[in-house]
Amino acid sequence: MQVRRFHDGDSVEQLTRLLHSAYADHAAAGRVFFASYQSPLDTLHRLSEGECWVAMNGNAPVGTVTVSAPHTTPAGYPAPAGGGSFWQLAVEPSQRGTGLGLRLLELAESRIAALGSTQVVIDTSSQATDLVDWYRRHGYVPIGTWRWDVTNYDSVVLMKNLPTTTPS
Repeated sequence: MQVRRFHDGDSVEQLTRLLHSAYADHAAAGRVFFASYQSPLDTLHRLSEGECWVAMNGNAPVGTVTVSAPHTTPAGYPAPAGGGSFWQLAVEPSQRGTGLGLRLLELAESRIAALGSTQVVIDTSSQATDLVDWYRRHGYVPIGTWRWDVTNYDSVVLMKNLPTTTPS
């Protein structure tokens, strides 16, 4: 499996189908994540806001994450200035349990640090306790709540301080 940047020759439609598949269980549970229903045009717009990375199994995307640092947040969003963020971390259901999600999480954190941010701020449904617990196990702590107008739930905002490196 190859993890690389999404590029112009890649299919936005395939990536959108991956997102729909990866978030379908949340939608089935009544949590309407934007990624569960967004259009290919929405996907393209979200890709334009950061670096999109894809895990490819042959010609098919089986995982993705988009990162940005520093990331601009809406007024009132509970995040420190200058932090990075990632969104639409998604793994094809057939690839769950393989470590791909952790690999994409570590890639996102690494890219955010390389882009100059020392903190990562993300959000997810407060009702998705499995996701919240997963992020907490990987060093994220809740710092507030937020309500997006494209979802049907309150989000918990989570932050992680990234390790700083000292020049050798």
